[in-house]
Amino acid sequence: MSQNVYEVGKASQLSRQYGPYVQADWGYANHWYPGVFSDEVAERGVVGITIGGHDIAISRDQNGKAWALSDRCIHKGVKLSLKPMCFADGTITCWYHGYTYNLESGNLDTIVGSPDDKLIDNARTRTYPTEEFAGIIWVFVGDEDYPTPPISTDLPIKVTDKPNAIPHLQDPRIITRGIRRKLYGNWRLAVENGLDPGHLLVHWDNQIIVALDRAMPLGMKALKEDATELLDFEDGPKGVMNRYDLPDNYAPVFENPKVPDIKARGKWMPEIFRVSAWVPATLMVENWPIPDYAQYEFYVPIDDHNHMYFEVIAYWGGTPDQDKEFDMKYEHFFKPLGLLDFNNNDIMAREATEEFYEKRDGWNNEQLSDLDFSVVAWRKHASKYGRGFFESPDFDEE
Repeated sequence: MSQNVYEVGKASQLSRQYGPYVQADWGYANHWYPGVFSDEVAERGVVGITIGGHDIAISRDQNGKAWALSDRCIHKGVKLSLKPMCFADGTITCWYHGYTYNLESGNLDTIVGSPDDKLIDNARTRTYPTEEFAGIIWVFVGDEDYPTPPISTDLPIKVTDKPNAIPHLQDPRIITRGIRRKLYGNWRLAVENGLDPGHLLVHWDNQIIVALDRAMPLGMKALKEDATELLDFEDGPKGVMNRYDLPDNYAPVFENPKVPDIKARGKWMPEIFRVSAWVPATLMVENWPIPDYAQYEFYVPIDDHNHMYFEVIAYWGGTPDQDKEFDMKYEHFFKPLGLLDFNNNDIMAREATEEFYEKRDGWNNEQLSDLDFSVVAWRKHASKYGRGFFESPDFDEE
């Protein structure tokens, strides 16, 4: 690799190499996204979310099946989730005038105060495909007439190579715990922060690094052009992987002679650690926080300046005692030291970056360096495989 893979002042030329990615400020449409955690939606309960400007209500019928439909009543446009009403199984009723929709079809089944209304059975609201596994309700969001692909095309690969094998999201044995929170910052900045091998300095003094005595390099230096592997599976997921497990690909930077007061902490650096990003907006961190576990992160676009951040720790389910031990580790270690303390530094970085990209045309004014090798690889790969763009739902006309 050359000493500087990106020329200073050539950012606008570089950005044109991944133009579709720059265009995707509201996110990629026609993909599967996590909507809510399963335990957030009770029987006949309703939870409202927004993905790429689509307001969506998720509800559950008495058989336990989760459904998703537009969270806007076709009558006056109010959100159904503001005051959930599910009087009859398999339906949701608008609290304002009683428009009642079928969860499966979106059909207007009745109007509470006008049971003979001519609009009944002649109108409908939009529905969205759903799947539920790994403790998450997933929603396919995009163009209504877009053919729904298998959800496996939008999930990270199943890692089976030893000793890297980790629980896959569709593995029936998987157990997960996690949190989600709405954050300021564009979804792209969130994905790039997670993948970025040069941002490790923000975690230099995190408690979890000290607790594990785990080596946290100051950065990871790419040693060759294909250090970040491009993954393109036919009829399968598309992503990029930082191959930290291959010493010929990346070298950890433990010290900088020009900054003698800062050196990498810890002594233990597992060789089975890899980080990958997947279209549309997923990060997979293998064997983190400890071996045999995986951390999945989803950066779900809400609009062009906010995203929903899902942080999920996954493990293979086993005996009741093993599951109980996982719960204990999650509540007392993984969540407070990992999902909160550690990841809060990433959140700070994303929020601090947003202003530059929002107000100062960051996509054309950023000056990239060797540190950004894998980020640029991700941008180009995502540009190639995104299935469309969400657009602003602003219907105002000048």
